[in-house]
Amino acid sequence: MNSGATAAVAQNRRTRSRPPSAASSRKSDDPSAASANGNGKGPSKPTSPNHVAGERTVKKLRLSKALTIPEGTTVSEACRRMAARRVDAVLLTDVNGLLSGIVTDKDIATRVIAEGLRVEQTIISKIMTRSPHYVTADTLAIEALQKMVQGKFRHLPVVDNGEVIAMLDIAKCLYDAISRLEKAAEQGSALAAAVEGVERQFGSNFSAPSTLIETIRERMFKPSLSTVITESTKVAIVSPSDPVYVAAQKMRELRVNSVVITTGNLLQGIFTSKDVLMRVVAQNLSPELTLVEKVMTAHPDCATLDTSILDALHIMHDGKFLHIPVVDGGKTFLFSA
Repeated sequence: MNSGATAAVAQNRRTRSRPPSAASSRKSDDPSAASANGNGKGPSKPTSPNHVAGERTVKKLRLSKALTIPEGTTVSEACRRMAARRVDAVLLTDVNGLLSGIVTDKDIATRVIAEGLRVEQTIISKIMTRSPHYVTADTLAIEALQKMVQGKFRHLPVVDNGEVIAMLDIAKCLYDAISRLEKAAEQGSALAAAVEGVERQFGSNFSAPSTLIETIRERMFKPSLSTVITESTKVAIVSPSDPVYVAAQKMRELRVNSVVITTGNLLQGIFTSKDVLMRVVAQNLSPELTLVEKVMTAHPDCATLDTSILDALHIMHDGKFLHIPVVDGGKTFLFSA
């Protein structure tokens, strides 16, 4: 999620979690079988959640069971299994069945395809992120969201009683982000209503700058995408005739998860790292020979710079996607969760 949107959602300090130490005797493809190994980096134990009335904890979300595979699996096999489960992240275990790392769709796009590695020959552990952050089942959803935003990752293992029980992705937290912003908007409306009440009571003798109050309310509680997207915002752009390999290189170059496809100034589609995983690698297509136009999402939902962050999040939540093109005249930007 963009940094500006983050400020409107929650404010928390970044923490690094200590991996759980208990190992499970269950089979490695069981989502509960993975327990972290603590590889000497000394991450701190997660802080106790500061529960706020009405806010949900992670265990209240509809969590997805984590896909867990041995770290010696090839990238091609890992992608096939991820596609079969319709997940975009996988946990890896070592020979002792302990959690050793995590691999996501972005890793597949930027660490494999963009580097020209062969998926049939590359072992998944070569591209994994070791000792991943995690959250507990009792962590507030909004705190989990903040951890993902600050750490710039979209997936977190969920730990309960020393075992990884599920995988949390950022999309599951969007509802809670929306709820936070809607509550803030309600507070802004209450502020404006209070000012109007004072004006009615005191009439012309009261010279409160109501226009200023309304402006403040809009900027504080209903910020538009223009507050988080600027001319300097990096956007990866490719043409429909570019191969997937080029799109993956663009993602790696700009450290993003998606590219927009344009012809001149006209938006044609969007292509994400999840598409690389699901539509290319898992389907045994060649990244060098497959054109982006064959695997992109054509004519995607769009927003404008005047669209509020809240409305953009609603569109993304309802459409079950994490990226939305933002069109401004002849320019196209991207807003991502």
